[in-house]
Amino acid sequence: QVQLVESGGGLVQAGASLRLSCAVSGRTNSEYRMAWFRQAPGKDREFVGCITWGGGRTVYADSVKGRFTVSRDTLKNTVYLQMNSLKPEDSAVYFCAAGPMRIGFSFSRSLYDYWGQGTQVTVSS
Repeated sequence: QVQLVESGGGLVQAGASLRLSCAVSGRTNSEYRMAWFRQAPGKDREFVGCITWGGGRTVYADSVKGRFTVSRDTLKNTVYLQMNSLKPEDSAVYFCAAGPMRIGFSFSRSLYDYWGQGTQVTVSS
């Protein structure tokens, strides 16, 4: 079992930055992939970005590429989502997710077995 707890959400103005954290506990290893998803009201949960726990390789959604950065600290067992140049359309509940590496597209929700409860990010215009 893997437990994920997100923190760092809040209300910010457009153009501001925010860093989300995801504390990871339980059984993970270098063969895990960690991801961030988000879900706005009335919309499907969408992929934001991911990172491999061992190698630190990242993949991003086109909508956040160049503005958001996913990183991990293996000593602190924490995954981060650094969000810069925030836009009102970035407002959503942000979820941390984890799953063992398996064949498939990294943006697919089905690749991730474990999910956090989410943290709200609101960007005002």
